[in-house]
Amino acid sequence: MNGKILAMVNGKPITEAEVDAFIIGLGQSGQNYQNPQGRAMILEELIARALFLADAKKNMLEYEEAFKQELARTKDRLLAGYAIDKALAKVAVTDEELKKYYNDNQDKMMSPEAVSASHILVKEEQEALDLLQKIEAGELSFEAAAKEHSTCPSGQNGGNLGEFGRGQMVPEFDEACFSMTVGEMRGPVKTQFGYHIIRLNGKKEATVFPFDEVKEELYQRLLAEKQQAAYRSRVNQLKILYPVEKY
Repeated sequence: MNGKILAMVNGKPITEAEVDAFIIGLGQSGQNYQNPQGRAMILEELIARALFLADAKKNMLEYEEAFKQELARTKDRLLAGYAIDKALAKVAVTDEELKKYYNDNQDKMMSPEAVSASHILVKEEQEALDLLQKIEAGELSFEAAAKEHSTCPSGQNGGNLGEFGRGQMVPEFDEACFSMTVGEMRGPVKTQFGYHIIRLNGKKEATVFPFDEVKEELYQRLLAEKQQAAYRSRVNQLKILYPVEKY
């Protein structure tokens, strides 16, 4: 911790470490203050709080009944949270539990089926038929036809749409792509955008993710499940010890 003193308020120091801690407490938005201007703003905020604290103590605000009640509520909230943390502290997930969950839930560990395709989009069906005939006859390459005739921006890349999964394209296009074989060309396929000539470039079958790739995600999932179960169990135990009445 950096104990460098940045300011003194009523004889008490404000350190670099306190600025760091305040920024960390802001979470992700704290990154906006990790610069000289931002840190200067945080320091001013800490100075303001120290001034309010000094004035509160001078005027003995801590002895006011409203503050005592607020302090009691805060203490109870912190104490309850601390008790919950202690109740869950021993909850753990073993490698054996992770592997069993992985083996028992392989259907939830699948990488989705995906394809990669190129297309040529035109407005008229006859234009699509004419282009398809020229491509199949070798008079024109698919990429050249896409660059010259396709109304889709992908035309500038030879019609290449890259890889996509089921449901990411309009239904007619999606159905065509996932029923084709690699290297197959099909068209015209009509959609709301016009007429497509489609070429399937590749296909990836749905596969199970390797255990090591999903281990951390499974750990967090199982830990949360076990913590929730431990929490409910402890609540039920406490209901036996202490009366609960609902109105």
